[in-house]
Amino acid sequence: MLRAILFDFNGVIADDETAHVECFCQVLKEYGLALSKAEYYGTYLGMDERSCTALLLTARDGKSEAGLVQQIQARKAELFRLHPAAQKPELFPGVIEFVQAARPLCRMAIASGGRREQINRALRGTVIEQAVDLIVSADDCPVGKPDPAIYLLTLQRLNDFVRALLRADECLVIEDSKAGIRAAQAAGMPVLALATTYPADELREADCVMPSLAGVDPEALLRQFH
Repeated sequence: MLRAILFDFNGVIADDETAHVECFCQVLKEYGLALSKAEYYGTYLGMDERSCTALLLTARDGKSEAGLVQQIQARKAELFRLHPAAQKPELFPGVIEFVQAARPLCRMAIASGGRREQINRALRGTVIEQAVDLIVSADDCPVGKPDPAIYLLTLQRLNDFVRALLRADECLVIEDSKAGIRAAQAAGMPVLALATTYPADELREADCVMPSLAGVDPEALLRQFH
């Protein structure tokens, strides 16, 4: 029986994936790193920016310097803070209703390769801010998706809230990226993929694919994976 839902954030809760890509590609260009949006969506979406930047630097320079990676991350965060998507964060239709309905049914957490500051800002004043038990971000986990580390860490921390320990196969992950799907599966967790970023036919690795959470009954969804 499923006892927890673990949400990715960008592309699942917040409709800001495009804005993040725009800012990331812009700052990479400033540092002489070429990355098109098509390349990002095809190869890197779902990875945390630290891992993506390190791979790009290694491909160009044969190595990745931690200080330079941090500079690029800081500059990208600065650009995103000024982006209209950060000034007025948009949540996907149906997400708030889904979370409200799921709250009495199971534990909930956010496990995202995004930065905590950006997640907190987007959720400030929303029902979701109070409904989830915890948030695990790239600031908490040094390894990005498709490595399962962030989902395993979220499971570990969720178990601080429960008497009967949760198992990985009792946690449903909701993702929008191929890297995220692989991370969840490597952690031993079932995955619902939302076709908010990729076409549904590119998400076939997931256990189930839906267009979005709009109109989805969480109780029926949890039964579906029973």
